[in-house]
Amino acid sequence: MYIPPHFAENDRERLHAFMRANGFGTLVSVIDSAPFVTLMPFTLIDEGEHGTLIGHIARANPHAATFDGTHDSICLFQGPHAYISPRWYEAPIAVPTWNYTAVEAHGRPERIEDPTRMRSILDTLVHQYESGMPNPWSLTDIPQNVGEKMIEAIVGFVMPIRRLEGKFKLNQNRSAADRAGVRTALRQSPFPGDAAVADLMED
Repeated sequence: MYIPPHFAENDRERLHAFMRANGFGTLVSVIDSAPFVTLMPFTLIDEGEHGTLIGHIARANPHAATFDGTHDSICLFQGPHAYISPRWYEAPIAVPTWNYTAVEAHGRPERIEDPTRMRSILDTLVHQYESGMPNPWSLTDIPQNVGEKMIEAIVGFVMPIRRLEGKFKLNQNRSAADRAGVRTALRQSPFPGDAAVADLMED
């Protein structure tokens, strides 16, 4: 990812918080000399220098064949984004742009087949997204034989993160007056997500 210095975010804690808040990401690898993409939810655990990602996909997914610990992959996480009009700047000369946030995690996924570890991965993922529900669902809510068949149909992986980088393009290269104008406009925007970009700019 191309990251000019003024848009770079390197704080591990902030990057981890971003990944957890935007956990539905994109796994990108090269398969048969061509890029291959899988959209999926990830779970980040606090292991290793940069953290570790865990997840699962359908056994029939071609990505599963690359989970041997040697194939380089990128997990891409994207956050709020918004169109920025030059009309919002104080500066008289400007062009349209886009403010956005993204994090790339690089690593080499390793396959998990053990049913006990697979169930642990699923339990962790379910807990991550069900914990805030009024009546959380769990794997114990389905018959054991059904759960076992589901596990047979998927492949899990663990990916220690070898390199972690973030790009928070939020008008850091503009004047304070320009940034203030953009924040005001975004907070008045009818488009979902624009206010979230304004919050990130203020943060």
